[in-house]
Amino acid sequence: MIHKLWSPPSLQRFLPFLAWIGEIRNSQVLRADLIAGITVALVLVPQSMAYAQLAGMPAYYGLYAAFLPPMVAALFGSSRQLATGPVAVVSLLTAAALEPIAASGSPGYVAYAITLSLIVGLFQMSLGLLRLGVVVNFLSHPVIIGFTNAAAIIIATSQLDKIFGVRADKAEHHYETVWNTIAAVPTQIHWPTFFIAAGAFAIMILLRRLNPRIPNVLIAVAITTALSWLIHFEHLETVTLSQIGNKSVQEVVRDEITLKREIPELDKAIADAEKTYQEAHKKYGTDDSRTLLAQHMFDTLKLKRERRIKTVKADVEEIKKTRFDHVPQPDGATGTFYLRGHVPEGAESDGRLWRIRSVDGEQLVMNGGGNVVATVPKGLPSLALPKFDVGVMLQLLSAGITISLLGFMEAISIAKAMATKTRQKLDANQELIGQGLANIAGSLSLSYPTSGSFSRSAVNINAGAVTGFSSVVTSAIVIITLLWLTPLLYHLPQATLAAVIMMAVVGLINVKAVQHAWKAQRQDGIVAIVSFVLTLAFAPHLDKGILIGAGLALILYLYRTMQPRVAVLARHPDGTLRDAEMFGLDTCKNITMIRFDGSLYFANTSYFEDKIQERVATRPELKYVIVLADGINQVDATGEEMLSHLGERLHAAGIEILFAGLKKQVMDVFQRTGLYQSLGAERFFRTEEQALDHVWKKLGNNHEVDCPLNIVCQVTPSK
Repeated sequence: MIHKLWSPPSLQRFLPFLAWIGEIRNSQVLRADLIAGITVALVLVPQSMAYAQLAGMPAYYGLYAAFLPPMVAALFGSSRQLATGPVAVVSLLTAAALEPIAASGSPGYVAYAITLSLIVGLFQMSLGLLRLGVVVNFLSHPVIIGFTNAAAIIIATSQLDKIFGVRADKAEHHYETVWNTIAAVPTQIHWPTFFIAAGAFAIMILLRRLNPRIPNVLIAVAITTALSWLIHFEHLETVTLSQIGNKSVQEVVRDEITLKREIPELDKAIADAEKTYQEAHKKYGTDDSRTLLAQHMFDTLKLKRERRIKTVKADVEEIKKTRFDHVPQPDGATGTFYLRGHVPEGAESDGRLWRIRSVDGEQLVMNGGGNVVATVPKGLPSLALPKFDVGVMLQLLSAGITISLLGFMEAISIAKAMATKTRQKLDANQELIGQGLANIAGSLSLSYPTSGSFSRSAVNINAGAVTGFSSVVTSAIVIITLLWLTPLLYHLPQATLAAVIMMAVVGLINVKAVQHAWKAQRQDGIVAIVSFVLTLAFAPHLDKGILIGAGLALILYLYRTMQPRVAVLARHPDGTLRDAEMFGLDTCKNITMIRFDGSLYFANTSYFEDKIQERVATRPELKYVIVLADGINQVDATGEEMLSHLGERLHAAGIEILFAGLKKQVMDVFQRTGLYQSLGAERFFRTEEQALDHVWKKLGNNHEVDCPLNIVCQVTPSK
C-alpha cells in the first residue's frame, strides 16, 4: 500500500515533471531541449524587457518576470512545450489596473504589480486545486476575439511616444492619449529615436522574411544597442538650476525643493492632528463639536498635503515635456539651456533637442539624445514575500481575476494547439496549478503577472523542444544574463523595445476570426465587434469592455435559447418524420407530434407551453400530444413544474401528453420530483414508433391505416 502511494504514477499528480524528467537521459532529447531552451531565451530576454515597459515597469523587471515563472510553470504544468513569462496582453492589463492608483515605474507601482502577481497566482492555483478550470468558459470565444484585436491596437499605439521620442499628456481615454501623442510629433519628434526604431523594424522584418528561425529580435537589439553606444544615442549633462535660462522652470524646481522640506513638517502636523482627533473622539464621542472640529483639522491637513504634492508633481511633469536648446560656452563646456525657439539673438545652439530627464534638488539631468534602458541592477532579485495589505489586495482583486482568466485562456489555447500536434495529454486544471505557482513564485522574485506566450511557445516547439526541460534551460539563460550580462543592456534604446512590442502584437490582429464568427452565428459576430469597439473606447479601463462583451454574449445566448425550434412532425417521402410546415406535409387531426430542440428551463418554458396551447386551439379533434424529447438535454425546476401543470390541463380537456426519447438525466429529474409517477409510466416511451403504436391502438378503428404519421405523404411545394 505504501509502495503504491509513493510510486511515480501517484507522485505525478503532484509533481508532473516526473513524467518527463527521465526522458532527458536520452542524449537526443537533452540536445533538442538545450537548443530549444537557448533559442527561446534569445527571444525572451529582449521581449521581456519590452513587455515590462508596456506594463509600466522599469525594463529590467521583465528579466525578473522571465527568471522563475518559465521554470515553475514547466515543472508543475501539464504542457511540455508551453513557454511562460511576460506577454503583451497581460502586461497591458497590468498597466490598465495599476495606472489609476500609482505613477508608472514608481516604487508604489512596482509593489502593487508584485502584489497583483500574487493575487493572480493564488486565484489560478485555487481554481486548479478545486478543479474549476471550466470557469474560463464563461468568457466566450467571440469576446476574446474582439478583446484581443482591440488589445493589439491599444498595445501598438501605446508605443508611439517611444517610437517618435515625444512626451504627451496621458488622458482619461487611450484614444485621447494617442491623439495627444500624434499632435506632439510635429513639434517634438526626436529624429535619431525615430531612425533607431525604423532600423529595428527593418532588421526584424527582413530577417523574418529571409528565415523565420533566425533570432531577428535578438539581432535587432544587438545592432541598435551597439549603434546607440557608438553614436552616444543617450547624451546626458548634469547642470545646475542657474544654467536653465527660464524663470518659470526655475520656479517649478525650487517649488519642488520647498515641498521636500515641507513634507516632514506636514506629516508631523497630520500625525498630531490625528492624535488630537482620536483623543477627542474617545473623550467626547462622535457628534461632539470638539470632535468634529478636530476631525476637520485632520482632514484639512491631509487634503492640503495631497493637493500640494499633486500640484508640484504636475508642474514637474509639465516641465519634463518642455524642449530646450543648449548654447554651449565658447570653450565647448556646458552653457545655458533656453526654451526651444528662445535662444538669444546672436547665440548659437548645439543643434540638439534637450529635455529634463530628472530633477534632484538644484541639479538637473538634461538629456540631449534618446532614451535607453540605462542601468540594469546586476544579480538575481532577492526572494521575499510581497507586503500584505488587505486594502490593496481588495482593490486589485477584480483586476487580478480578469488577468487570471484572460491569461489562462491565452495559455490553455496555446497548450491545446501544441498538445494536438504532439499528441500529449493535457490537463487544464493542472495547467492552472502550474500557471498559478509560476505567478506565486514570480511574486516572490519581484515579478509582475505572467502567462503562456503564443510566439515563444511556437519558437519552442519549432526548435524541437520535447520536454519541459527546455523552459528550465530558458530560465538558466536568464539567470546568466542577470548575473553577468546586464552591463551590455545599458545602451539598449527604448525605441527598439517599442518596435519589438509592435512587431509582436501584429500577430494578435485577426480580422478573419471576426468574419468567421459572423458567418458561424451572426450574434457571435456582433459580440466580437461590440467587444472590440468597447475595449477600444474604454481603454485603459479594459475590464469594462470585457465585462460588457461577456454580458452581451450571455444575453444573446439566453435570447437564442428562449425561443428554440419547435417542429410539428409528419411522415416525409423518405420515411422519416420531418417538419410538416417546412416540407408542406399533411398532419393528423387527432395526434400532434412535436419536437422541441433545446433544454427546457426558466427562460423558454412559457414559449414551449404557448406552442402546445396554440396547437391545441387549432385542432378541436386533438386527442394526443406526443413530445419527441430527444433534443431536451436538461430540465430545471421551472420546466418540470410547467410540464406538470400542462399535463393536468390537457388531461382535463380530454387530451393526453406523451413523451418519447427522454434522456436519462431528464428522466431522473422526473422521477425525483414525482412527475413520472403522477403522469404514469404509460406516458413515457423509448422511441417515437412505440408512442405512435400505443396511440393508434387507443384510437382504434385501424386509425394507423390513414394516419399521416404512418403514411408516406407527398410533399406540397411551399408557396
